[in-house]
Amino acid sequence: MFFEVAHAMGTGAEGGVSSGGGLGALLPLVIMFVIFYFLLIRPQQKKQKAHQQLLGNLRKGDRVLTNGGLYGTVTGLTDTELTLEIAPKIRVKVARGYVASIQGGGSAAPAPATPAEEK
Repeated sequence: MFFEVAHAMGTGAEGGVSSGGGLGALLPLVIMFVIFYFLLIRPQQKKQKAHQQLLGNLRKGDRVLTNGGLYGTVTGLTDTELTLEIAPKIRVKVARGYVASIQGGGSAAPAPATPAEEK
């Protein structure tokens, strides 16, 4: 009786379903890679290129925003870091890669403080 059950479970070459070939199995993977490229990889590369261009255009006197949320005016630059003046006579050094955006030139005066900010 054991042999009958084992034989019934097995499929022979004549009763099996063929796999359809290698190209049919590879096509969904290729389509998924193309979708990932256009939805994830390509936009990230564009964003990284724009950030590198932003870092290359930094100049003394630029008002910048860092990833940490600090606003400041660039007073010194090196290849790897920059010096920001965040308040009169208060300067901090920040890694150059942490600059999120350039807010404008140094000629613009900071906005006056509102009464709520003065307290």
